[in-house]
Amino acid sequence: MTTRQGIREFVERLGSFETGSVSRNFFSTQLPENAARRRNVTRYFEQMLERRPTVLLVGEAPGYRGMTVTGVPFTNRALISGNDPFGMFGPANGYVMPPEVLAVPAEPTATVMWNVLAELDFLPLLWSAYPFHPHQPGRPQSNRTPSAPEIAAGTIFWQDLARLFGIDSVVAVGNIAHRSVTASGLQVPKIRHPAHGGKELFRQGLQDLLDAGVIRRNQ
Repeated sequence: MTTRQGIREFVERLGSFETGSVSRNFFSTQLPENAARRRNVTRYFEQMLERRPTVLLVGEAPGYRGMTVTGVPFTNRALISGNDPFGMFGPANGYVMPPEVLAVPAEPTATVMWNVLAELDFLPLLWSAYPFHPHQPGRPQSNRTPSAPEIAAGTIFWQDLARLFGIDSVVAVGNIAHRSVTASGLQVPKIRHPAHGGKELFRQGLQDLLDAGVIRRNQ
């Protein structure tokens, strides 16, 4: 199986996953509008395949103003439209605007993360401990911490991505991600999540790992 075929099969598995009533699968093949998000995440993986990342950064879960809208990890409306520091996104690079993009305010944390990565000239593969959207009961436009069963269900997805891309190192972004990764038996570094004023600690955490040679830039 080629890596590109593996990407296609991975996205198909995302689209067929059943999440339950308090979590949304925004890749689900049951809704036509989700095709745009599946296309976007496939394009993201294809681009990252060309960049040969050595590090997988695992976050917590998509928010309703970020990946849930765009389909791409740690992105928002502005980034997916092409306003990103690496020049990866936008219609010219094969990305499409899902129906909700113009109606939902952009998630600011995503912009913070990509700006820090650009400052460090470091582009890891990005994903989440639980790659679907956990929300409050009856409130799809809200966020909540994923439950232990949800985190367990998401483990196979980041593990498969690590194998698919030949990842050397995994870094947990925040406590939830760290719990997920360590539960799988891996001992990995944890850094501060950039949300809620965590930008500088997030940046310093990555810089320290790069300086110490714990992680390295793309091949």
